[in-house]
Amino acid sequence: MADPERFPEEYWGIEDPRITYIPELEKYAIAYTAYTRDGPGVALMLTKDFHQFERYNVIMQPEDKDAALLPRRINERWALIHRPVSATAAHIWISYSTDMREWGSHKMILKARLGGWWDANKIGLSPPLIETPQGWLMIYHGVKHNGAGVIYRLGLALFDLNNPENCLKRSDEWFFGPEESYELHGDVNKVVFPCGYTIAPDGDTLRIYYGAADSSIALATGSVQSMLAWLK
Repeated sequence: MADPERFPEEYWGIEDPRITYIPELEKYAIAYTAYTRDGPGVALMLTKDFHQFERYNVIMQPEDKDAALLPRRINERWALIHRPVSATAAHIWISYSTDMREWGSHKMILKARLGGWWDANKIGLSPPLIETPQGWLMIYHGVKHNGAGVIYRLGLALFDLNNPENCLKRSDEWFFGPEESYELHGDVNKVVFPCGYTIAPDGDTLRIYYGAADSSIALATGSVQSMLAWLK
């Protein structure tokens, strides 16, 4: 939970933790949004047992969010997916670090489209990337603005395993969006927003936990292989 007295960067609270298990460290990395006095920034903590935490504090200054760590090093460096915000748009970026504290080599890897697309102007990472033999599978959210407000829906992209800056495939259409009443109506209407998943022992069955209309938590079940096939 947020502790603004000891960690002033969490002054307005925390949200959207994305958890990645790091086999090399035998620890879980939790990338989350810390709401500072200057807006949302990306913060990081590590834990083995979810009782004691090693806080790295803010690693990406405001405004930045929707972050997750890759589970292994890429060319001897840790890689972080995140979403900085500019004055006109929000795209998905990758950054690298040798110590998880100082980050650089920033590069945009997925750009929000323009015009009437379902993912125009603003996109962001949803759960952490899924490592598959074909590549890193990304589930990302796109935000469409219209006269009735916004609609949050999910699309897919695939990135090279050894060079995650290289996007191999990207869906033109969204594959999951608000349809049920609890997804269409709530504190923020027409929103599906996942931050986590589990994969069953079969290595394929995917359980995605998501926020519905910012009012409840829901569960969707799918297949990694079916998602990869759909992306083709």
